[in-house]
Amino acid sequence: MQEKHLFEYAVIRVVPRVEREEFLNVGVILYCKDKKFLQSKCYLDEERLTTFSKDIDVDGIREGLRAFGQISAGKEGGPIGKLDNASRFRWLTATRSTMVQTSKVHPGFTSDPEKTLERLLGELVL
Repeated sequence: MQEKHLFEYAVIRVVPRVEREEFLNVGVILYCKDKKFLQSKCYLDEERLTTFSKDIDVDGIREGLRAFGQISAGKEGGPIGKLDNASRFRWLTATRSTMVQTSKVHPGFTSDPEKTLERLLGELVL
């Protein structure tokens, strides 16, 4: 039997008009300390997104999601992208009032963080 490891995840959301508090789930970020794993995956359904508002800045949202992915991977993102996995996860999941934000953080156990990320993406976004 494979050993289970504690993980934390949050749903990545696009909130086109923050004052209305409506959102579209577009991705998941998952952090597992024991496996030294931090990764996010996104899928932006532009057609669904434009139902919130016809004049939404889709290119700006795409850019925000790209930056989110780069920071979670530790590839770019300036000083934040150079932090350790735990610090990057906490920074990315901090409460903010921007168009790209995350849900509250939820815990779980997994033996394979990559498969769990794919499963959560399927259940919560796709």
